[in-house]
Amino acid sequence: MKSLPFLFLLLLSSVLHAQTIHRDSPPAPLPPLPEPRQVEWQQMETYAFIHFGPNTFADREWGYGDADPSIFNPPHLDCRQWARVCKAAGMKGIILTAKHHDGFCLWQTQYTDYSISKSPYKQGRGDVVSELAEACREYGLKLGLYLSPWDRHQASYATPLYREYFHAQLCELLTNYGDIFEVWFDGANGGDGYYGGACETRTIDRRTYYDFPRAWQTVDSLQPGAVCFSDAGPGCRWVGNEQGYASATNWSFVRSSEVYPGYEDYKSLQQGHADGDQWAAAECNTSIRPGWFYHSRDDDRVKSIATLVDLYYRSVGRNGTFLLNFPVAPSGLIHPVDSQRAVDFHKQITAELSHNLASRAKVYASNSRGRSYKASLVTDGHFDTYWATSDGINTGTITLKFRKPVKINRLMLQEYIPLGQRVQSFSVSYLDHRGWNAIDAGEETTTIGYKRILRFPIVTTRQLRISFNKSRAPLCISEIAAFFATTADSVPSDTDWMETRGYDYSKTMSADRVVMDLGNEKLVGSLHYKPSSYGIITHYQILAGCSPDSLTTVATGEFSNIRNNPVMQDVYFTPRLARYVVLRDLKTLIPNQPLKYDALLVK
Repeated sequence: MKSLPFLFLLLLSSVLHAQTIHRDSPPAPLPPLPEPRQVEWQQMETYAFIHFGPNTFADREWGYGDADPSIFNPPHLDCRQWARVCKAAGMKGIILTAKHHDGFCLWQTQYTDYSISKSPYKQGRGDVVSELAEACREYGLKLGLYLSPWDRHQASYATPLYREYFHAQLCELLTNYGDIFEVWFDGANGGDGYYGGACETRTIDRRTYYDFPRAWQTVDSLQPGAVCFSDAGPGCRWVGNEQGYASATNWSFVRSSEVYPGYEDYKSLQQGHADGDQWAAAECNTSIRPGWFYHSRDDDRVKSIATLVDLYYRSVGRNGTFLLNFPVAPSGLIHPVDSQRAVDFHKQITAELSHNLASRAKVYASNSRGRSYKASLVTDGHFDTYWATSDGINTGTITLKFRKPVKINRLMLQEYIPLGQRVQSFSVSYLDHRGWNAIDAGEETTTIGYKRILRFPIVTTRQLRISFNKSRAPLCISEIAAFFATTADSVPSDTDWMETRGYDYSKTMSADRVVMDLGNEKLVGSLHYKPSSYGIITHYQILAGCSPDSLTTVATGEFSNIRNNPVMQDVYFTPRLARYVVLRDLKTLIPNQPLKYDALLVK
């Protein structure tokens, strides 16, 4: 018979073993949760957009759907050049506009003759999607495809027949070109179009017309590794602007029953929905030029390195991804200025974040869940290991102690998002001879998510402390890294509309027009309109003449995509002598709003 002390020790050992198992078990997942493919997608961080098609040759942003296929004839098209540029720029994939709103298809589709098959390119036997897929495989890049739901060419648009056409083309693209990492569905849907010659406005119910749930099921079936982009996801969401940045507070959630393609409250997508029920992290898209398609007038308006670096920190560094567009030139190549700018941007980011000072620091935590989740795991360089706090402990601190004083001006934090996004508020401080001092990064220190990077003035310290002040559940911090960026911070300055200079003149405004008096007759050939946040013109008429009674129309049209990309709009017309130039509002984004502008110039 065993003694009582022995039985007591055996019982005590069992209890301690059970506690150890409990302490070493991971925190409970906190919904909404990402799927593995969503985590893998976000780890790509930066990738490219390619806009190329008839718009490139017609000098348009949104084609009407009436361009002759013969206009598409790039003499030096080389998808391998695109892939080389993107690879050198550190990008992990390329998304191609296989079909934009004009309806022209860059692949050999069997469902319409409005495609590359009717163009002179390779005598109608070319296939840009196939050529890019091959180039991506050669350079180790992933391929994504943009298929516009809206089609301004098809006569059947807005009928049930077009919906079947749309789904058939989706199946075609997903089965013939290998693995796809993202399928891009634009939120621009319905409006003016050619529509087989009808030349009219057609509207649809954006929530129901395309049967997007069916499209998502098709993607799941044919490309289970791909994420679907739209305002609502379900794979990833639009960030609510086309300037390429997310808000400092950025949740990876949306309210799935509320958000739809063409969502009216799209600006809220910059922050996501803290109470959302669906995981859909933000993709921050912008173009390296003012427009999405190539225009030679923009050759000196490519985003600066400083601007691109700033956007990286405000996209990837704010729990998003960075999707940078290259408007391919009519030659079929990415313009050399664009490619060099992108490569130099990547080099600067690499230089700023190449030497992790935290990797050799000693790490101390206020609480740890157990040996499998100890504090030192935040500096081991592995995403899949993480520091976690005990159940019921939703706050805590991590202190980094350096061997000697170090200079720091960048801090990177990551949560282990497979278990959910948790942190709601944090703060950072450093120790000097006066004691602990708060670091002000000039923005909210609220959410973290997959990755958060703070920039701040240089501090010199031997200790850095990160305080996690509020969380939805026990903390799960994957990585903490500190850097000293020796490259000087510069003020971002896009070389776009601010460089445009025009004639001095007086302006007289009414509800639907602006009359510009140049003072005397001048040769004019262009008008440049930068919209305000109110009274945005979507359709315009420009008149010019030597007197108010002799005005004639010199241009009419639409400012395509101006809601999402409110940059300077350039309209060029046949030069003529005029003293008076009138911009007339034919249609505003919000009906009955009197027009306003931030800048209005004639040249």
